[in-house]
Amino acid sequence: MIEQENEQLTMPPDGRPPEKQPRWRQDFPIDWPQDEYISRREFVKFLLLTSAAFTAGQFWFLAQNLLRQRADRQPVQEIARVEDIPIGGTLIFKYPEDSPARLLVRVDEEIFVAYEQQCTHLTCPVIPEVEAGELHCPCHEGVFDLFTGRPLAGPPRRPLARITLDLRDGRVFATGIEERTR
Repeated sequence: MIEQENEQLTMPPDGRPPEKQPRWRQDFPIDWPQDEYISRREFVKFLLLTSAAFTAGQFWFLAQNLLRQRADRQPVQEIARVEDIPIGGTLIFKYPEDSPARLLVRVDEEIFVAYEQQCTHLTCPVIPEVEAGELHCPCHEGVFDLFTGRPLAGPPRRPLARITLDLRDGRVFATGIEERTR
C-alpha cells in the first residue's frame, strides 16, 4: 500500500480522493504538476520554424518545377514538306526521337494536325477518317475528334496528346507536345 501512495503523486484536479473519481479519470490519470507546459514564446518559436519549413518546401517545389519545365522543352523538328502529303493524307513520325509513334494528318490545303498515334484506352493505333473528322481506334471502337483530339465515343476517357505544329517555308515542323487531361 505504501508503493501505491508513492505512485499517487498529486490529487486529481477536482480535489476528490482517487476512490471517488469517475471511472474515466481512473483509467486515464494525468499528473498535472508533472505535465509539460510550453511557454508562449516557445510555442511562437515552434510556429515560426514550422512556417519557415513549409515556406522553404514551397520554394523548393517551385524551383523543381521551373527546372523541369526548362528540361522538358521539346526541340523543333522538321517532319515533312507540305507538297509530300496530299490532302487527307497521313504520315507517321517520331517526335522527339526514341518516342512512341505520332500521326500527322493533312486536313486541307493549310490545316495540319498531329497527335500521338496510340489510343488513350489501351494504346491501340488510331486511324484517321478525315472525311468524318475523326480518329478511330478499331480495338474497342473508340472515336476521337480530329481537330481537338478529345474522345467522342467508346471507352477512351482522356484526349490524345497533341503535337504542336508550325508551317514555315513549305515545311511542317513539330514544336512541342501538349499533354491534356480533358
